[in-house]
Amino acid sequence: MIITAGNVNDCTVFAQVMDAITIPRAGAGRPRTRPDRVIADKAYSSRAIRTHLRSRNITATIPERIDQQDGRLRRGNRGGRPPLFDPAAYRRRNVVERCINRLKQWRGIATRYDKLTRNYQAGITLVSTLLWIHA
Repeated sequence: MIITAGNVNDCTVFAQVMDAITIPRAGAGRPRTRPDRVIADKAYSSRAIRTHLRSRNITATIPERIDQQDGRLRRGNRGGRPPLFDPAAYRRRNVVERCINRLKQWRGIATRYDKLTRNYQAGITLVSTLLWIHA
C-alpha cells in the first residue's frame, strides 16, 4: 500500500504500486511480481501506463477516456487502433470499489483525520481487519 497526499493523482505512483505487488505461489517458490491482468478505471487510461504494462506483458483492462477517443478519431488513419477492452473482466472491478466503499464508511478513513502516514495506514489496517473478522 502506497499512501500519497490527497492532492496527488493516483496514476503518478502507478509504477511504484506495480513494483510493490507480490502474488504468492500455490506451492514452494518465491512470489510472482507480475500479475496476469490489471483492471483499472478511466483515470489510469494514459499512454505511459499502457506502455508500462505492455513492456511487462501484462494485459490491461482500462476503458479509454472520451477525450482520447476523440483525439484518435480526429487523427484518422494516424490515430491508431483503440486499445483492447474486455467488458466481462472489467465487471469484476466492482469488488474493489465495494471494498473501498466499506473502508470509507469509517469517518476517520474517509476524511483522513490523521496527519501522519503511519497513523492513517494503521487505521486502514485496523478497519480492514475488523471488516475481515465480521465478514
